[in-house]
Amino acid sequence: MAITRLTLAPLLLIAAVLLSTETSAQPAAPAPGPAGPINLTAILEKGGQFTTFMHLLKITQIGSQVDTQVNSSSEGMTVFAPTDNAFQNLKAGTLNKLSADEQVKLILYHVSPKFYTLDDLLSVSNPVRTQASGRDNGVYGLNFTGEANQVNVSTGYVETRVSNALRSQRPLAVYVVDMVLLPGEMFGEHKLSPIAPAPKSPTTGVSDDNTNSTKKAPASADKSASGERRVGLGFGFGLVILCLKFIF
Repeated sequence: MAITRLTLAPLLLIAAVLLSTETSAQPAAPAPGPAGPINLTAILEKGGQFTTFMHLLKITQIGSQVDTQVNSSSEGMTVFAPTDNAFQNLKAGTLNKLSADEQVKLILYHVSPKFYTLDDLLSVSNPVRTQASGRDNGVYGLNFTGEANQVNVSTGYVETRVSNALRSQRPLAVYVVDMVLLPGEMFGEHKLSPIAPAPKSPTTGVSDDNTNSTKKAPASADKSASGERRVGLGFGFGLVILCLKFIF
């Protein structure tokens, strides 16, 4: 029995050494790598209600421009994303009437070249520059007002509330808006207003003709009456002369 114990002791020692060597040889868990590049489209897709805005970002190539700038700029950017309902509330055909350049200006108007928190927007100096500012010598600025946790944005043509944030970490903030931000430089009076003009009356010309014909009628009646008076006076004067001849 003693011999068996003496034989097992070295074996157990060797096994312990082998186990400790195997454990120490296992590689350490890899450290988490750096976060991937920011992608605006991926952020909007996660939001789930920005199909039209994503389409416009793609066809104007502004989406890729935003991605490039936020991943390389220290200033960051702020995007105001209209929902699909916001676009549906526009007058039918509003987007289709825009030229390619006008679509670019409209989408650039929803992007500010600086990162803003909601608190920043409450104290910012108005108007706030957008990526469209300076185009066609226009201001293309946004005006922010509000208090506490409510922030309103105005274009001078439309006003709406800045809703929840899809992303609020530097260098990119993405805020939801329930209306399409229509710049006054494009949609103001006598421009591309999405409000239908009041229809003209189809009877305007007819009324003028009727008025003229009505005004002419009394003149004809006066001439007719005058002629009848002259005929009557001449006939009466003739009878008087005839009677005088018979008397004398």
